[in-house]
Amino acid sequence: MTNKRERVRQELLADSRLVEAVVEAVHEQVPAYTALDGGRFPEVRAIAAWATDRLLDHWVTDGAIGDGELRRFRGIAAARAADGRPLQAVLRAYRVAAAVLADEVAARAPQLSAKDAFALAQLLLTAMDTISEEMTTAYAATSERLTGDRDRSLQLLLDDLIAGRHASLGALSARASRLGVHLPERYCLLVAQPVDARALENGSSDISLPTSTALLTALGGGGSHGTSLATTHGSRAVLLLPATSADAAPEVLRRHAWRGCVISGESLDRVAVAHRLAAGALDTAPPHAHHADRVLTDADAHVLALLAGHPVVSPDQIGRIVLGPLVEPAQRHLLEALTAYIDTGSANAAARELHLHPQSVRYRLRRVRDITSRDPQDPWQRLTLDIARTIALGGRSG
Repeated sequence: MTNKRERVRQELLADSRLVEAVVEAVHEQVPAYTALDGGRFPEVRAIAAWATDRLLDHWVTDGAIGDGELRRFRGIAAARAADGRPLQAVLRAYRVAAAVLADEVAARAPQLSAKDAFALAQLLLTAMDTISEEMTTAYAATSERLTGDRDRSLQLLLDDLIAGRHASLGALSARASRLGVHLPERYCLLVAQPVDARALENGSSDISLPTSTALLTALGGGGSHGTSLATTHGSRAVLLLPATSADAAPEVLRRHAWRGCVISGESLDRVAVAHRLAAGALDTAPPHAHHADRVLTDADAHVLALLAGHPVVSPDQIGRIVLGPLVEPAQRHLLEALTAYIDTGSANAAARELHLHPQSVRYRLRRVRDITSRDPQDPWQRLTLDIARTIALGGRSG
């Protein structure tokens, strides 16, 4: 060990900008990391801090990567195989991090000798070679294991999707391809639970995967429009289905004495958002929001999220989601009829306000129901329409 190297090590580790420089460089230079959602960066930052500390320590002591450290690198590789992040992107991220570390040490060159610089270069080259070999082996073994247990792998795929554990759509597609499936571009996410918790098997508070799979089968999941996936979250089944399966959900859930929420307006890289919306809707929807002949939808979920104080999109977007074509100028007469009906409380009173025959107002309200799939006479659906038209008309007046 040299005192000069130790001083440089302490100086670097005391500077929080070192780890941030590593993370920023990886984020900018490795496309798979550029696409990572913000929730994954604490993990990237923690790994960068740990690896930097260990490499600097080995440089100071003329040491080498030990068995404990290699086990952790193998564990990291296994985790990346499970979440679908490409191995080449992971290894490139380590090379980028090593280059940043070398640059930071070089910036302190006056304190070091040529021997110190050579020792660092040799350490980094040897470390990258060892890490690459160990991680490649672990990554391949994990991928093979996951592919071999296909049913479990498909469940893990959906678990990772709803937790937001995916690097990019490309990585997601590659993972699905390894499992021999293709995910539907237009999908719906159904989160469902028994109306009566006592209906759960064996008195448990959780449902089993076979129960979710049976629900999936009843909905006709699969087919030419993409692979359907099923998993469980406590007392709820979570199903990823082709968008065309949404129409069958009300009847199937009614037959099974279940209730649920279907989200179909989010892109495939936002399944985690869809799950949060659906789960939140089931948590907060009042009893009268549920009907045997329908399920909660995107519109219900967004309104409930707004009422709970944590909307996923802007109020204007919520208004458009609920009202659909009613926000278009050509349908202004329908929106006016809806507004008058909500404000006055009856079709007759709305007709007097609008100077129309009551039958004309009732016809327009039927058109509102047909266009929005929301019945203004239903208390819960009228509330969602009321909130949406308030947002829409407020935006116009502004």
